[in-house]
This record gives sequence, C-alpha cells and structure tokens, in this order.
Amino acid sequence: MGARFPQAPAARPRSPTIADNTYNAAHLLVLEGLEAVRKRPGMYIGSTDTRGLMHCLWEIIDNGVDEALAGAARRVEVTLHPDGSAEVHDDGRGIPTDKEPKTGLPGVEVVATKLHAGGKFGGGSYVATGGLHGVGLSVVNALSARMDIDVDRSPSSQGLSFRHGAAGVFVGEGPDAAFEERSGLTRKGRRVAKGASGTRIRFWPDRRIFTKDATFELEGLVGRARQTSFIVPGLELVIRDLRGETPTEEKFRHDGGIAEFTEFLSTDAPVTEVLRIQGSGSFTETVPMLDDKGHMTPQDVERELGVDIALRWGTGYDTELRSFVNVIATPKGGTHVAGFEAALTTPFNEAMRAAKVLKVNDPPVEKSDILEGMTAVVTVRQAEPQFEGQTKEILGTPAVRSEVRKIVARELTAFLGSTRAADKRQSRPLMDKVHGAARTRIAARQHKDTQRRKNALESSTLPSKLADCRSGDNDRTELFIVEGDSALGTAKLARNSEFQALLPIRGKILNVQKASIGDMLKNAECASIIQVVGAGSGRTFELEARRYGRIIFMADADSDGAHIRCLLATLFFKYMPDLITAGRVYTAVPPLHRIEVSNPRKGQEKYVYTYSDDELQRKLAELKKKNIRWKDPVQRYKGLGEMDADQLAETTMDPRHRTLRKLTVDDADVAASVFELLMGSDVAPRKEFIVQGAYEVDVEALDA
Repeated sequence: MGARFPQAPAARPRSPTIADNTYNAAHLLVLEGLEAVRKRPGMYIGSTDTRGLMHCLWEIIDNGVDEALAGAARRVEVTLHPDGSAEVHDDGRGIPTDKEPKTGLPGVEVVATKLHAGGKFGGGSYVATGGLHGVGLSVVNALSARMDIDVDRSPSSQGLSFRHGAAGVFVGEGPDAAFEERSGLTRKGRRVAKGASGTRIRFWPDRRIFTKDATFELEGLVGRARQTSFIVPGLELVIRDLRGETPTEEKFRHDGGIAEFTEFLSTDAPVTEVLRIQGSGSFTETVPMLDDKGHMTPQDVERELGVDIALRWGTGYDTELRSFVNVIATPKGGTHVAGFEAALTTPFNEAMRAAKVLKVNDPPVEKSDILEGMTAVVTVRQAEPQFEGQTKEILGTPAVRSEVRKIVARELTAFLGSTRAADKRQSRPLMDKVHGAARTRIAARQHKDTQRRKNALESSTLPSKLADCRSGDNDRTELFIVEGDSALGTAKLARNSEFQALLPIRGKILNVQKASIGDMLKNAECASIIQVVGAGSGRTFELEARRYGRIIFMADADSDGAHIRCLLATLFFKYMPDLITAGRVYTAVPPLHRIEVSNPRKGQEKYVYTYSDDELQRKLAELKKKNIRWKDPVQRYKGLGEMDADQLAETTMDPRHRTLRKLTVDDADVAASVFELLMGSDVAPRKEFIVQGAYEVDVEALDA
C-alpha cells in the first residue's frame, strides 16, 4: 500500500473523490492549420519581441528578393505606416491567383494559410532562394491581426484579406474593423497593363502575441536593406518610414555586388585590391522523398553550387567576414565558411615557402595569421539549402564545405603563384603581412608561456611599483590605476591598504587600437596592467581569475587626464572587454575646485569641493546668499598631486564620500566602431568628426 500524502489546504474538492489519473486520447490537443504557429510562435520566429517582429518583416521582404534572384523583379519597396503596420511591394511575377488543383483555393490563399506550401519546393519556379521551409508568409499571416495581399497580374489587380490567418473580408480600415470569414479572392482593383506584375502585402502584427515594446526598427531595416542590395546587384530597395513627424526615405542599389560590399566594409588602408574568387561545383545529396506508394525513400539528387567570394587585405588587425546563402545572411557561419577558412593555410604556406618568405626552419603560418586584416564576403547559391533551424543563421549542408574548399584553394594558389606583374605587386606585400602576423603570434605565445611558468607566489610575478592590498576577497578589493608617481605618494597615504591597491603609470600609455598585439605586449605600462589584473587578455581572458573586484582609473581632471582615461578604456575594451560588460571598470571623479570657508560655524565644513565650473558658480552663489564668506582666490586643482592625503581620501578614494563613473557598453558593435573612429589608424573619419564637432564647442567655456 502506497504512502498517503495530506491534501493541500487550498485544493479544490473533487467529485468523485478518487483522483483522475487516466491519460487517454481525449487529453491530446490537435492543432490544425496555423493554430500551432499562434500557440508556439517562438518555434517559428525565435521570439515575440522586436527581433521576432523584424524576422516577420524580413520573411516578406525575402520573398520579393527571391523574385529578384530569379530575374523577375527589379525593385522592392518597404513602408512603415504610423498605425504600426508594414507594407512590402515588389514588381515580381506576383503570387499565382489561379486555383490550386488539390485544394481548389486560389494559389495566393494556399501559400498564406498552409504551412510548407509555396513555389520553392518544386524545381521550376526558383533556382536558388533564401529558404525552403515554405512557412514564411503563412507564419506572418498567422501572427497578424490583419493582412492584406494584392496581386498585380494582367488584366487587373486582385486581392484578399486575412485575420489571424483566416481568409475573409474587412468592412473598414485597420485590424479592428468588422470581419467576415470568406474564402477566395474577394477584392478586385485597378487594371494592370500587359506585362506588368507584382505583389503588395501589408500586415498589422497581433499585439496579443508580440510584446508591447516590439517595434519595427528602422536602423536594422536600413542596414540589412543596404546589405541585400550588395548581394543582389541591380536590385533597388526603397525604405520609407512614415511614423515620425517628418517622413524619411532611403534607396539602395549597388551594381558592383559583393566587391563593392567588401570595399564598403573595409576601414583600413589596402594591402591588396579586392580579389574575386568565383567557381561552381556539383555534389550529390541524399534526400528523403515520398514515392508513388506513399513511403519515404532516400533518393540521390544532383545539386549545383555557385561560389562567389570577394576579399581584400588591409593594414589593420581585425577580421570582417560576412557570409550569405543565396540572399540570406548567416551570421553564425556554417559549412560554406568552414570550407573557406579550411582552404586558406595550404596555398599560403606553399606560396610563402616557394617565394622564400618562410625560411626552412620557420613554422608554418596559421589561419589566424591569414585572417588578420582581412575583409571578406562569402556567398554561395544552391537549391534547397539545409539550415540549422528556421531562423537560418547557420548553413548545414555538409557537402558545401568540400566544394567551397576546392574552389578557394585552387583560385588562391593561382593568385599567390602568379607570375603576372600586377598580381605579384599584391601577393608579395600580402605574404609579408601574413609573415609579420605569424611572428607576432609566436612572440605573444612565448610571452604567455613565460608568464605561466612563473610561480604566482614569487615576488617577481607582479611589478615592483604595485602597492598591493592585504585582502584576498575579489568582490571587495579595488585597483586604482594612478596617473604619475607624484600622485602615487599621496594616494598611498589616502588609501585603505586593506582592500585598495595602487598601480602607477607613466603618462599616456600606448594606443592599442592601432597597434599590434606584439607592440602592446612590449609596452611596459600595458603589460604591467594586464599582469596586475591577473586574468589574461584577448581570447585567454577569464573573468573569474581577476585579482580585483573593481578597476578604477584615477587621473587628473584636465584634458591630459581625459586622454589617459580614454587610452585606458581602449586597452580594456579591446583586450579585457568582459570586465567592462560585467560592470567592473570605473573612473574616479576628483574635484576641480576647493572653496575655503572663512570662520566656519559649528558643524559647518571648512572646505567645500566642486566638480565643474557650473557647480562652482552655483555653490558660490549659494554661499553668498547665506552670507558665508570664503577666501579668495578659490583653489583650482591642476592635478591629483596638489591635494594632501586627507583631501584625496575624502573626495576621491573613500567609498563613503567619493563619486565613481561606471563604464558600460549597451551595444558592443556601436562601441567598437566608436573606438575605431576615435583611436583607430584611419585619420580621415576622425578629422571629419573633429571638424564637425568644432562648431558645437562653446569657446567661452574653454579653460585655456
């Protein structure tokens, strides 16, 4: 006899008293048609926030782009309306409006209401498309409070509407209008000239499914539209935003294709021109297909693969690689990117040995050496690509890897070994750059190995100028990176040596944004900072291994101090970004002025500190109003060294009184581009930024 459990007090009494523990067919929930999409939208669009909403919009746009890939469309227009709806219009062939034989419904109704229905399953309508699942339009329809589809096909335009995926007729405008379910084409519009065609789709997202803050992001839409215009040369994409007070419109068309895209992505000076690697291959893919007897049987299908890659090398150190299958971006790569990267090392090593760039005893170059400074756009086109998941971020077709590898290896070998003068003028500097990257990598590895071999308890592990703290509690300890040895002496007296450590730096450290990792490691100040933090750098960085809970930049409150803080922020963002994203990096805020009160009353502070010129003026006005006198002139601190220990502790170091500014990163990509603009090696954009900003400077406020 089983053990008895007492009934919970809040339980509702049942009748009969015997628990119903049966499980039969009546408990099964059968979701038909588009019910499954509305029940579990995340399975189809990833999420129900802005990201999922943008995915819906791009499902519709990609249908128009697929028409352009098939050579049937030249223009796709996207309009964001003030009422929260989005409209996409393409001048392609138009969704078929004739009746589909099996269902007896118009073709446009079939593709909008049936999952896995469309022209991308057969072999006659599309050679290469962004997807093969056939759920794009129907999923967006299921998640829309209203969708209107109008098809332009001679002799006239015809259309129909849907509510939550069901076809019918709206009486009025917007998703809240009265609705009557009705199948078939219910709307006949203007006459269409012979030869003209296209599709207009407008949908209102169902706000019961999407979160309240889910919106169509113009910035993301414009960025991807620009990207698509590069991938499909000759296609014009128009983005209109009618939601604000001032409507905006942007057009994109790039006939130069991915070569022009590569130039657009590049930010550094060129080492080579844009190289174009093109080729085609074929492979056999085993696909399960339904035979005449209704059985799924594996069949071998011959696939054609087109490869088109544009790449160039520049003087920088970062790698920018974008990949696409047909027109769909694959931000997480896949088999096509794996094949491209696998093909790089052998041609380079063979060519560099032949050209005597690599000596006999030199170790071979690695993939990371070749990728340094590379900007590449990798595109493949194939029928029915296999993606890992409906969001199509990773290409999964296994045979693509070997085909891409063969084509890239063949073309790279021909380029690097070419005897043509024009090719040699590019290949030799490129091989020298790769060789330099390999030497830097080897030097960095040797440096790292040397550091690892040192005993962590040896005094030689940490720089002698470090004034360490006694506590080993990483959540409590603080490391102050102090500008100059003069400020160090005062800071030693002002700190709490139990949990506050000090590391002085001499002036301005190296600008690591435009220096190699080898140069960074050779720089004594940068190396000592990384060594003292104790968590490594770059790919080997481990946040949990850090020696301090907070890192605090403490520099003078002047322009030089601001530059030092900027250089330190660049070092941490590039080589220890996890510290910033975890909220562990701060800047101290020392005062600018000290007001000495004459004959302070009982309980009144003798010294008043202010942190800006505006605050000084307000404080002086407040003292004057209270009839409190002060000694003139007000002291203006030129640096941390002018304060005595008590003043520095009270204003800047004591956690009970100080002010700290936390460094945060809301958008890593935007932050990286700002660091590249302000601290990178490309001078022209920085000059333009400074010139534009010069007009906004208040000259009278300058402390000169």
